[in-house]
Amino acid sequence: MTAARGAWPVLKGLGRHRHLIWQLTQRELAARYRGSLLGFFWTFLNPVLMLSVYTFVFSVAFKARWPGASASRTEFALILFSGLVVFTLFTEPILRSPFLIVSNANYVKKIVFPLEALPCVALATALFNAGVGFSLLLAASVLLGSSVHWTVLFLPLTLLPVALVSLGLSWLLASLGTFLRDVGPVVGVLAQVLMFMTPIFYPLAALPEPFRRIVGLNPLAFVIEQVRGHIFYGRPPDWLRLAVFIAAGLVIGWLGLSFFQRTRNAFANVL
Repeated sequence: MTAARGAWPVLKGLGRHRHLIWQLTQRELAARYRGSLLGFFWTFLNPVLMLSVYTFVFSVAFKARWPGASASRTEFALILFSGLVVFTLFTEPILRSPFLIVSNANYVKKIVFPLEALPCVALATALFNAGVGFSLLLAASVLLGSSVHWTVLFLPLTLLPVALVSLGLSWLLASLGTFLRDVGPVVGVLAQVLMFMTPIFYPLAALPEPFRRIVGLNPLAFVIEQVRGHIFYGRPPDWLRLAVFIAAGLVIGWLGLSFFQRTRNAFANVL
């Protein structure tokens, strides 16, 4: 309870450090492609390349088609890509989090530096990349003659629980990864399993009923289905389930931050 109560001042402190988080995010994005010939263009090229690979494998090699959609490979690619963007938004901060404290050990001994901001920077970077991904998706839809529904305005709200859960798990894993170096590889394996247990390459409705229930327990399944409904079919959110997921995201975020605060004083002893 003490750690939970102590998390509230930390949240207010993150608000005061928003300019620092923004500066670190800018530095992270700039450093990612520093020295490369294409530079910032890789931000757009990476998702396009991955989209091309997945589209070839699933729509050409496996001849997969989206139920209820046309036989167009481009439409299949756009639907698939929307799921990939959501999944990447969720997993990118989580995959980086076990190494955040270890790779920034010089910050640990700086009393004035807010270590809890490091997972926020990882999330902000993922949000920027997701924004680029969705911008490419909407631009491609327009260029290919598809209509863009007004329900895309619900995307930030629908993605909110994904960001909250990702941030909470990032705080948790950043702490655990400082003490247990095996956390990083384990998280990487679990992320690969989660990718195929999430309806990215297939719709949830295409699964047999028993498997549909199992995969439906994955929170990302709900969010991805909602995002696709906003973009491609003009559907508003399922307000009740979305409210439940947002509430759950707030709880997970709070617990993750509380655990991080409870263990942060021991970071210096293991670095």
